[in-house]
Amino acid sequence: MELGGKLCHYADGLGRETMATVTEDLPTANELAARSRSRYPNESADYRRARTALLAEEIELRRRIERVAEHRRNLPPGGEVPRDYVFEGENGPVSFSALFGDHDTLVVYSYMFGPERERPCPMCTALLGPLNASTPDLQRNIAVAVVARAPIERLLAFKQERGWRHLPLYTDTSEAYGRDYLTWFDGGDGSGINVFTKRDGVIRHFWGAEMGDETKDPGEDPRGAPDMTPLWNMLDLTPGGRDPKWYPKVDYD
Repeated sequence: MELGGKLCHYADGLGRETMATVTEDLPTANELAARSRSRYPNESADYRRARTALLAEEIELRRRIERVAEHRRNLPPGGEVPRDYVFEGENGPVSFSALFGDHDTLVVYSYMFGPERERPCPMCTALLGPLNASTPDLQRNIAVAVVARAPIERLLAFKQERGWRHLPLYTDTSEAYGRDYLTWFDGGDGSGINVFTKRDGVIRHFWGAEMGDETKDPGEDPRGAPDMTPLWNMLDLTPGGRDPKWYPKVDYD
């Protein structure tokens, strides 16, 4: 993707030719922010100065997000998937390789909904609602699957309860997938998102979320960047931000 700079070829660590965006020719974030003509009723000069400074930081953040995404796209090949896992789907057993369908990329979300839970994880559920709405668009480009440990009947009952029309849900009946890809463990389950590719008949792991308790900053919950749950991104736009004492629920009174 070109952001206004030059796209240049270079060789990565494996000797493969790839491209990276050179941003030295881009206007600075402050220059772009100064071009904004947005003005709101009765705003003060102090507000406009502060808002323009914030706009420059938002532009820098956008550029940083693009650089990180480009870095991710240029990762060398990941490890080959060790086995063709079998899941239980709405219509019976489904192999991992079949989850790709006609696509060469598969995104798998591991849902914290094990058989020992009466209700699924509220944080996972808050992410999956918006993902359900986006799934028809995503499936134009990639394959999507949501995997949990609960029996498929319970997953489908909850899917109907929430009105999720589009999410493909599967049970990891052997738990082999989750153990290999670091989401199921002795005593419980964890959430996770992993991306896989299929090239020339070979399925490889491309990327997995690795930000967690070990990488969190003081005073913050463990989370990835960018945050994949729209709920938190919307709250970040507000004066109160994220209330550290509030978390979403599956059921509200």
